[in-house]
Amino acid sequence: MEEILKVEGLKTSFMTSSGEVQAVRGVSFTVHKGEILGIVGESGSGKSVTSMTILRLLADTARIKEGSIQFEGKDLTKCNEKEMRAIRGQKIAMIFQDPMSSLNPLIPVGRQVEEMMKIHHPELKPEELKQRTLELFEQVRIPEPEKRLKSYPHEFSGGMRQRVMIAMALANHPDLLIADEPTTALDVTIQDQILKQLRTLQKQYDTSIIFITHDLGVVAELCDRVVVMYGGLVMEEAGIDEIFEHPLHPYTLGLLASIPGINKDKAERLQSIPGSPPDMTNPPKGCPFAPRCPYARNICAAECPPYVQAGGHRAMCWLLQPDAPAEGNPLYGKLAAAEKEAK
Repeated sequence: MEEILKVEGLKTSFMTSSGEVQAVRGVSFTVHKGEILGIVGESGSGKSVTSMTILRLLADTARIKEGSIQFEGKDLTKCNEKEMRAIRGQKIAMIFQDPMSSLNPLIPVGRQVEEMMKIHHPELKPEELKQRTLELFEQVRIPEPEKRLKSYPHEFSGGMRQRVMIAMALANHPDLLIADEPTTALDVTIQDQILKQLRTLQKQYDTSIIFITHDLGVVAELCDRVVVMYGGLVMEEAGIDEIFEHPLHPYTLGLLASIPGINKDKAERLQSIPGSPPDMTNPPKGCPFAPRCPYARNICAAECPPYVQAGGHRAMCWLLQPDAPAEGNPLYGKLAAAEKEAK
């Protein structure tokens, strides 16, 4: 498949009064044309910082320390601000987590969508901008779209505001859409509608999507491939079926165990992962998940493991290494099963 985005060895830090916060510590992944890639992990795992680094929407205290972001043959880490402004909204668009804080409360939503198109297409006339905005509102299923063009953000529900953000993001038919937890604050009914809408529009425009979330249930419904992040690193990456059938990292196992299911005993408590994420001002030398991992060994805290690969499935864990003991190892034999499945 054609690669539209390739992130290699990305390291992003924030310089604060408490020291350097190493938010992203060597992340690599690819996004293919027309696919939906899910990035999963707890708060603080580096998901949103990775996406903001791609768009170069970082705070003044942030620094891209290492790595490259290849988008359609151009390294975004080397682009100046003028070049990035031409890419944002036109080639790469973003749906932010909180639409209320992303939309201007003093400007009608229709005009805000029109401005997105006008910046990149100044040749469009006012009537053309209005017509295109109306069509976008119809596509994202906003009721009474012509009337709603003149509405302000506070006059919309959370779900409708998010639809406006989707319309704005798709206004210029971007090649890549980054959705940063766009359904987190919505109830499950509206969440389901938004996910179906994203899938429909992705097929319609053949747009690649990076969908950032902490919810593996959402990933199962929407995504083609998954990257699991923790402590600023990629713990595991696989196709959507492989990640659920053959998880290869204890952190992924913990995330899967926390998902409620209709087949689970109602009297059984949902499992949680004890402990807290690592302090990124002083990240651990070894596997960042080691302090919370019930299967951790001495080497896990001392040294970060290399990735093991099974087709398109990769994970970093000492329990997957060829010389890892079988006793007390929940991952023993799983790599062989994943390799067999890959063939």
